[in-house]
Amino acid sequence: MAYADTLAPVKPASIDACVALASNADRLACYDSVFKPSALPVVQAAAVPEPVKKIDKPDVQPETFKEKVVDKVSNIKVIGKAPTLEPTTSLLDQRWELSEKSKLGVWNIRAYQPVYLLPVFWTSDKNEFPSSPNPNNTVTEAQNLKSTESKFQISLKTKAWENIFGNNGDLWVGYTQSSRWQTFNAEESRPFRETNYEPEASLMFRTNYELLGLDGRLLGVTLNHQSNGRSDPLSRSWNRVIFNVGLERGNFALMLRPWIRLEEDSKDDNNPDMEDYIGRGDLTAFYKWKQNDFSLMLRHSLKGGDDSHGAVQFDWAFPISGKLRGHFQLFNGYGESLIDYNHRATYAGLGVSLMNWY
Repeated sequence: MAYADTLAPVKPASIDACVALASNADRLACYDSVFKPSALPVVQAAAVPEPVKKIDKPDVQPETFKEKVVDKVSNIKVIGKAPTLEPTTSLLDQRWELSEKSKLGVWNIRAYQPVYLLPVFWTSDKNEFPSSPNPNNTVTEAQNLKSTESKFQISLKTKAWENIFGNNGDLWVGYTQSSRWQTFNAEESRPFRETNYEPEASLMFRTNYELLGLDGRLLGVTLNHQSNGRSDPLSRSWNRVIFNVGLERGNFALMLRPWIRLEEDSKDDNNPDMEDYIGRGDLTAFYKWKQNDFSLMLRHSLKGGDDSHGAVQFDWAFPISGKLRGHFQLFNGYGESLIDYNHRATYAGLGVSLMNWY
């Protein structure tokens, strides 16, 4: 029996069936069909997730105290957006460098209060017995004074720190000195009757709002010391915290200054009732007309009855020739100087204005 050249594939069988086969080739093929391992299912490897890329967050530094204050200040409604001011037309901008255009940097000396020399300064009532509730500050012997004397005042300020809070807030330091000089009192050797020294530091902010037709331009606080530098019984002094509110419109400016006196030990207080005479605040109106400067100052104790005291002062600076300007001053009320804080009189002076106020 002849074998075919090609054997037919053997179907899988049992081991016993394979043993019964006579042909070695068939038996081997049978064993292979029984014992050949079945194809294992291909197991796909689990996809390994790619590591999540870490997104670097910006390194945010904690907000500093100054930044917090700047943010608070800039969000105060009364501060407002910086107005567009022209230093040549805005009176308060000329005086306090409020806009960016008018900023001059620090340590530039400029005029503060009016600077003048009044060779003739007359009073209606000489104060020859200065007094105070403190017995140590009451004069018992009459001073030999003349009704006519001379008066002069110097007043300067400079900016010590600019733009403290972002683009706003400047620290100014100022000094004002006014003297009453008995130039016509040859009998007493022409003494200086009274000199008042007034150093101060002010933190001023630019504002932008409207009130009663005026533009609110300035808000500030001032720490002020004023004294006459004399010994008892003529010593007079006090310390104040002064609040400043400045408004303007065109050639008109208005400055409101309420203040709080810093209390002293009663036994060392030269003038415990100072506020009841010089007052608890003042209001100064300024108007520029051509080359004339007019100012009117009002102050009051803000009390009634026997404690109602105050004062009014009018100043007029006028052109004479070229840059030479005259100065006229009229005062009525209490406190023309510290030694006269509780003395009422009328004063009138005439002289020259040495520096422009605005």
